[in-house]
Amino acid sequence: MTNSREQKGQLPLSGIRVIEICQIAAGPFCGMLMADMGADVIKIEPPSGDAMRAWPPIVDGYSDNFASINRNKRSIALDLKNEDDLNVALDLIRGADVLVENSRPGVMKRLGLDYDTAAKINPRLIYCSISAFGQTGPRASQGAFDVTMQAIAGIMSVTGHEGGEPVKCGVPIADFATGLYAAYNISTALLAARETGQGCHIDASMLGCSLGIAALQTSEYFANGKAPKKLGSAHPRNAPYQAFRAQDGFFVIAAGNDRLWEMVCDVTNLPELKSDPRFTTTTDRAKNQEALKELLEEKFAADTAETWLTRFSNAGVPSAPINDYGAALADPQVDAMGWIETISLPSGREIKTFGPPVAMSGQDFRIRRGPPALNGDRDALLHEIETQRSQQLAPQSS
Repeated sequence: MTNSREQKGQLPLSGIRVIEICQIAAGPFCGMLMADMGADVIKIEPPSGDAMRAWPPIVDGYSDNFASINRNKRSIALDLKNEDDLNVALDLIRGADVLVENSRPGVMKRLGLDYDTAAKINPRLIYCSISAFGQTGPRASQGAFDVTMQAIAGIMSVTGHEGGEPVKCGVPIADFATGLYAAYNISTALLAARETGQGCHIDASMLGCSLGIAALQTSEYFANGKAPKKLGSAHPRNAPYQAFRAQDGFFVIAAGNDRLWEMVCDVTNLPELKSDPRFTTTTDRAKNQEALKELLEEKFAADTAETWLTRFSNAGVPSAPINDYGAALADPQVDAMGWIETISLPSGREIKTFGPPVAMSGQDFRIRRGPPALNGDRDALLHEIETQRSQQLAPQSS
C-alpha cells in the first residue's frame, strides 16, 4: 500500500486499489463508497455482467439503478472458470490492497480465489467477504436478498401497523447497511495493514449488520424479554413523535423531550394538557400516546398540514412534511449541499444521481467518472498487468 493518499490534494483512499467481485447491491455499494473516497476500484464482472445491469429503468441500453451504485469504477469481464481469465484475476489481486466479494461461502474457494489463496500471493491484502449469514454457522450456505433478510432479522416485525400485513422498509436497508459496515471495517483494516504489512479476512453478514443497526430494538428485548411491536410511525418511548393527520393530509412532529412537549401544547392552544396526569412525563405520554394522538388530531383537523408545519417550525419543534422522493430531492437543502450531480453514461447520455452525502474539509468528493461499460477498461487493465509483470522480471540494480 502506497502513502500517496497523504499527498496534498489527494482523496483519503487515493493509492488504494480495490478488486470488487460483486453483484447487485451490498458489495457494489461497499465498492462505490471506497471509490468515492479515491480508491481505484476494479469491478470484475462475469461476461454477462453484474445482474443489476438488467434492472430498470433502462434507457439506451443502460440501467440507471446500476449507475447509482457503480460510479467511479473500472470494469473488466472475466470468466473465472477459464484458466486464462482466472490468471488475470490473480494478477489483479496480486497488486491490490483490498478484495471485496459477495458470493455464497465456498464459491470463491471452488474458483481458486478464496482468502487463503489470495493471502499467499498478497499477504497484505484486506479480503472482505459479504454474505447473507456469514462464513460459518448452520445458515452459512444459504443465500438471501434484502426482503428475506429484513424478515429473518426482525426488521419487518417492527415495520408497519399493529395487526397489518407484513411490510418491509421501502429502502433496501439490509443491503446498504451491510455495505456501509463492510466499507468501515475495510478502512480500519487498511490502517492496521499499513503498520504491519499483514492483511486480514473480514466476514460481513447481512444478518449481523441488520441486527447491528437494530440496537434500540435488541436492547429493548434484552431488557424486558418482550419483542418490540409494530407502532406505525409512532415511537415506543416518546410522544408526540409520529405522523398526524391534518385537514388535507399528514405531517410529522417529533417532540422528544418535556420542553418540546410544552411547545406543542402552546402551538395547539391546549395548555391544559401540560397538567394532565396522562402526559406529565415522556414515559407517560408514550404509554398514553393513542389518547394523545386523538386529542391532537382534533386540533390539527382545523388547518392544513403546511399551516401546522409553519407554526411548529416557528416554535422550534422538529417537524416535517411526508415527502415522496421527487419532493425530497427538490428540497432547497439538497441543492444547497450540492448532493445531486450529473454524470455521463458509456452511451454518452447524461443522468442525474445522488452523490456522496458527507463532506470533509480539504476534500472534493465530486464524482470523478460515471459508471463503467461492461468490460470497458479491459485493454487498460491488461496493459497495467503487463507493465507490472515487466517490472517484476526486470533485473534489480545492485
